[in-house]
Amino acid sequence: MIDRYSTPEMRSLWSEANTYRTWLEVELAATDAWEALGEVPAGTGSRLRAAAEAAPLDEAFAERVAELEALTRHDIVAFTRALTERLGDDARFIHLGLTSTDVVDSAQNLRLRAAVDLILADLQALRSEVRWLAVEHKHTPCIGRTHGIHAEPMTFGLKFLNLGAALARDEERLQRARTAVSVVMLSGSVGTYAHVPPEVEAVVAERLGMAVDPVTNQTVARDRHGELLAALALLGTSIERIALEIRHLQRSEVREAQEGFAPGQTGSSSMPHKKNPIASENLAGVARLLRSQLHAGLENVALWHERDISHSAVERVILPDATTLASYATRRCTRVLRDLVVYPERMLENLDALHGLVYSQRVLHALIDGGMMREQAYEVVQRTSLASWESGRHLRELLAEDPGCSLDPAVLADAFDPAWYLRHVDAVYARFGL
Repeated sequence: MIDRYSTPEMRSLWSEANTYRTWLEVELAATDAWEALGEVPAGTGSRLRAAAEAAPLDEAFAERVAELEALTRHDIVAFTRALTERLGDDARFIHLGLTSTDVVDSAQNLRLRAAVDLILADLQALRSEVRWLAVEHKHTPCIGRTHGIHAEPMTFGLKFLNLGAALARDEERLQRARTAVSVVMLSGSVGTYAHVPPEVEAVVAERLGMAVDPVTNQTVARDRHGELLAALALLGTSIERIALEIRHLQRSEVREAQEGFAPGQTGSSSMPHKKNPIASENLAGVARLLRSQLHAGLENVALWHERDISHSAVERVILPDATTLASYATRRCTRVLRDLVVYPERMLENLDALHGLVYSQRVLHALIDGGMMREQAYEVVQRTSLASWESGRHLRELLAEDPGCSLDPAVLADAFDPAWYLRHVDAVYARFGL
């Protein structure tokens, strides 16, 4: 089912056939290293590569491995037997001195690195869309909300500047996680290099463009994978922040922005008027899945002694799924923002929907600046504010009538100017070079 959400590149990356191609890539790099050490006949590696090019490890090969695995109950043994059938006598030098996890973990990290690169490309596109919205609406006034309640004026662009900063941190975390998983391990059954010298591992790492994991047992430590899953979960959560904002802004009572609605699209089988934020709701659900996959990944870190396989079945699901879902969520969020419909006029209406109550703090400070004690000023503003809540009259009118308000009419009017709240917006944007 996960395939329906993936790009052809991600789908190919996690295919069974590519699993075996990546295993072979590690095995051939090791064979080259043995050849350089004089332990394997000269020309073995090039002959094996030529044979693999003539008979690629395709879906038919994957099916043959599955047939052999049903007999051997061991994936690497089935793989090496299928390689012997496919590549001929030189295949006897494949897997020399290695244990299964040397190949599986190193190859898995190769695919994880490639998956992260695909996600990073998706993330760049999303960041570009968020940046555009931040710049486009840099000075579009709207009401800021805390606890879901109108607070004070801000700009619509600031919302996206904030979200864009989070996505930049997500990119940094993904880059660090990419480094964490970009290691190879060919250290033998318990990490002692008893049957394969460190020189072989070093050559393989260089050939694959990876680093050597400095110390291992029979596995690459799974905190590395946990770091990647945490980065993906946080990326999903950043996307959920965007989705949640859109879901709120699209509510009938708010209507400041909404997802695009394509010609012929329907929102409900029973209510023709409906336009629902379905993509944003979907993204919130995907974020939950990514967080659950992090939990499973953290459970994989602690293994018995030098290794057990309690992590194996879990990783076969969560690593392809988490990377695929993160890529999907990033791409879908980009499409949502690209088609986002923004209503600046409605934002202005909402800005004064509470009849000036959002300017209460400015009035409070104006009274204090005029010489009134804070407690007395607070009492005046709270009293008139509560009256505004109850009557629906504008706060400015009530203050003008209140005998406790000593503000000059011009000062009082100035206290209700939204531009005053936005005077430092340019300074915030300058921090991002915008």
